[in-house]
Amino acid sequence: MDHLLDYPLLVLVLSFFTLCLSVVIGALLRRGTALEKGTHKNYSVLLAASLTRLGLIIGFSFSMATSRYDQRKNFEEAEANAIKTGCVQADLLPAPKAERIRLLLRKQLTSMLSE
Repeated sequence: MDHLLDYPLLVLVLSFFTLCLSVVIGALLRRGTALEKGTHKNYSVLLAASLTRLGLIIGFSFSMATSRYDQRKNFEEAEANAIKTGCVQADLLPAPKAERIRLLLRKQLTSMLSE
């Protein structure tokens, strides 16, 4: 199951076709039967409730995505500040050690950028 979640486009396509198949099966099962007058009102209530739930799910999804984006941005800023502080502190060391520290920081930075 974990491997399936590594392919979100595949999940989207499979979900779409499953939904389409469900609609077709439902239409075939319901063909030729008419709704009674009272039943139509019940379906309207069900439709409104379903759309309300869908709206809430979409709203909460965007809210979580926004907060995760802000959190990632703050972590990247903190990491950049830590690297900058390391470079400034390396200037206080003797020349050979300072150059070694700068080289290690540069390697760390390039490995972070390649990810």
